[in-house]
Amino acid sequence: MGKLQDKIVIITGGAAGIGSGIAKAMVKEGAIVVIVDLNEDTGKNMEKELQAISPKSMFKKANLMDRDNLETIIYTVVEKYGRIDVLVNNAHASKQKTISETTQEDLDLSFGTGFYPTFYLMQAALPYLKESKGHVINFASGAGLNGHETQAAYAAAKEAIRGLSRVAANEWGRFGINVNLISPIANSPGVEAWAKAQPKYYEEVKSRIPMGYFGDIENDIGRVAVFLASEDSKYISGQTIMVDGGSIMLR
Repeated sequence: MGKLQDKIVIITGGAAGIGSGIAKAMVKEGAIVVIVDLNEDTGKNMEKELQAISPKSMFKKANLMDRDNLETIIYTVVEKYGRIDVLVNNAHASKQKTISETTQEDLDLSFGTGFYPTFYLMQAALPYLKESKGHVINFASGAGLNGHETQAAYAAAKEAIRGLSRVAANEWGRFGINVNLISPIANSPGVEAWAKAQPKYYEEVKSRIPMGYFGDIENDIGRVAVFLASEDSKYISGQTIMVDGGSIMLR
């Protein structure tokens, strides 16, 4: 029996990157995972990989910027499995631009793939999370906490997600639901591409991580997500968990 045995988990952006690492870590602990992603080819490949361990896991294609899709995701999962135990709002897309360069379109992309899906999926999932006394895992970022340059749209959306998560922790604790955030530094495909394109800058950034490396998407980030989705974390809520090798130490 795994820590998440037969728990029904939804992970947005679960076909690749950090989301896929979380999905793999969770199915190895017995979870039934629904990965939600826009990329059908990548999603189907990840579905096969997950089903080799957890046969009932599945991929659902959805454009998170289409709000009509968001309630449908929740209803599809409940219709198929009967409940929801864990909601992981991982998906987020953005463009790196300074404040003066950031356009309405850039803000719409960041909030439309990050904040709004997080809000509306939480809202739609609430009745089912009440029944399961479930868990919500959202995502923060050092870009928002430290105000990284060229990250105006991304940082704003991430901090909005942090604010929303704290409100939900206060409102939903009475229902036995806990809501937490992970703020990761991970060796995702995007970081790997960046390392190849700008190796000198990559090494400079890595040298500033106290533990000296970018985290593994499954073994470092995924294992923390498993903890936050399990009963081991039941008395933790409203917290931003820094999974970044010691890069940011919250006070």
